Amino acid sequence: MARLAGTSTAVVSYVINNGPRPVAPATRERVLAAIKELGYRPDRVAQAMASRRTDLIGLIIPDARQPFFGEMAHAVEQAASERGKMVLVGNTDYVGEREVHYLRAFLGMRVSGLILVSHALNDLAAAEIDAWDARVVLLHERPEAIDDVAVVTDDLGGAQLAVRHLLEHGYEYVACMGGTAETPSVGDPVSDHVEGWKRALEEAGISAEGRLFEAPYNRYDAYRIALDLLAGPDRPPAIFCSTDDQALGVLRAARELRIEVPGELAVAGFDDIKEAALADPPLTTIASDRSAMARAAVDLVLDDGLRVAGSRRERLKVFPSQLVVRRSCGCE
Repeated sequence: MARLAGTSTAVVSYVINNGPRPVAPATRERVLAAIKELGYRPDRVAQAMASRRTDLIGLIIPDARQPFFGEMAHAVEQAASERGKMVLVGNTDYVGEREVHYLRAFLGMRVSGLILVSHALNDLAAAEIDAWDARVVLLHERPEAIDDVAVVTDDLGGAQLAVRHLLEHGYEYVACMGGTAETPSVGDPVSDHVEGWKRALEEAGISAEGRLFEAPYNRYDAYRIALDLLAGPDRPPAIFCSTDDQALGVLRAARELRIEVPGELAVAGFDDIKEAALADPPLTTIASDRSAMARAAVDLVLDDGLRVAGSRRERLKVFPSQLVVRRSCGCE
C-alpha cells in the first residue's frame, strides 16, 4: 500500500489511525486512493492489542428507557462518532452492583475512555476506577466518591428559575415532587432541584414544610402518587417536578381527575425532553444544551491531559440552565 501511494509505511499508519502525526492533504488523498484500490480493511482487534486501547467509549447510564437518559446517550453517540469512536452502553437500573459490573466489563475491554452517569457511585465502583487508572468523565451527576472531571448542568439555579417563574404567576405556594429516600443528598441533580425549590420559596418568604413529595423519577410512579395528591383535600396550586418524566405523570393524573392545567393547577418540570413540547398542555421546563454537554464529555474523555492537577471546582464544567416557557405554568 505504501508503495502504491508513493510514501512510507509510517505515513500510511498515520492516515489509517488518524495520527499521531499530521499528514499533508495531497499525501492523505494518495493513501486513501491506495486503500480503496486495494480494498484494505483495518484489523481493529490487532490495532487494539498493539495500542492497548480500542475505538470504543464506554457509557454507563441508569436507565435508557427514561427519555432523558435515552436522549443523552444518543447525544454522546453522535459526539463520539464525530471523533471516530463507537459507544458501548450499559444500563445499571440504579443498582450499584450492575454499575460495578459494567465498569469491570468496559474497562477490561480497554475502552478509550469511560463516561459515567452514576446514581450514587459507591466505594467499590470508585475503587474499580482507581485500580484501572481509567480515564473517566462524570456526566450529569457528580458523586462524592470519586474526583474525576464532571460535566453537569446548573441544576440548583435551574430549579430556582422554574419555581420563581411559577411564583410570579401569583400562586400561593409551589409544591415539589422530588426523589425518593434513596436519592443521594450530595452530587445528585434531583437533590439540587429540591434545594433550588426550597431556596426559591425562602426568597419569597414561603414555607417549604410539608410541601415536598417523594416520587421515583419516572412518569408511571409519579402518576400514581399524583392521583392521591391531586384528589386529596390539600391539592397544591402549583407543582415543580424534579424531572419532566414526573411532570408528564402529573399531567396525566390531572387530566383523569378533570383538573384543568393551568387553570386549576400549574406544572413545571426539569430536563426539556422532546416530549415536553408535545405534552397536553405543553410543559414549562428547564433546559440545558445536552448536545454540547455530550460533546464536552467525549472531548474530555479522549483528551490525554484529562487527569490534571487542580481543585474539584476547577474540574467541573457547568452548563447553564434555561427556562423554557410553555402553557402548563399559566403562560399563553
